[in-house]
Amino acid sequence: MFAVIKTGGKQYKVAKDDTVMVERLAASAGETVQFNDVLMVGGDSPTMGNPMVAGAGVQAEVVEQGKGPKTLDLKRRRRKHSSRRLKGHRQFLTTVKITEILTSGADASGVKAAIGSGGVEMPEVMAEAPKAKAAPKAKPAAEAPEATPAEEAKTESAKETAAAETATLTRPSNLLDEAKGEADDLTKITGVGPKLKEKLNANGVFHFWQIAEWGPEEIAFMDDQLSFKGRIERDNWIEQATTFAAETE
Repeated sequence: MFAVIKTGGKQYKVAKDDTVMVERLAASAGETVQFNDVLMVGGDSPTMGNPMVAGAGVQAEVVEQGKGPKTLDLKRRRRKHSSRRLKGHRQFLTTVKITEILTSGADASGVKAAIGSGGVEMPEVMAEAPKAKAAPKAKPAAEAPEATPAEEAKTESAKETAAAETATLTRPSNLLDEAKGEADDLTKITGVGPKLKEKLNANGVFHFWQIAEWGPEEIAFMDDQLSFKGRIERDNWIEQATTFAAETE
């Protein structure tokens, strides 16, 4: 007598006393398990399942838990460039010995069903499993090195130099707290947009005549205040402001 069973997504033809390696089962060595998915029972009066044979079962003793061999990966290519490589993966398998084939009454036998291990932890199997590598510890952020006295002195000197340069710039004497009458439309000057106009107003510049009166030192001061260098001279603000001021008189 023989039977065809299904376990782990595969089919096996087994007979009594056969030793078979199947996908890992949730059972320890020495336990008896029962395969309830029987597709066919053969012998003098074969029985075909639809899809399973009702009441049939195959009992087996778990011999050991182990792993299969490494798999051979064969890639065939044209012109003698095929390659073979042994992969490191080894499938977890369970070796069982078939002890009994039941044609009926298996559902009332009381024997533990043979089910896949899934997420079940089995100490004798997990001990053989490769240990997962621990995640590398994050390296602590490198602290900025403390400045040496020489570096601190150099920084302070640079700050003092910048402050001295700012102090030597001449602030225009014609800056106003508010416009005298209606403020001029400073956006007529090339390069002056709404944002730059707001900056000029914030620095006390509301009229063309103010810009027209600036000299080199006042221009340098306003360049520094408005955070751009050379635009006043590059765009000929003084000349443009003089023209617009004459038109508004």
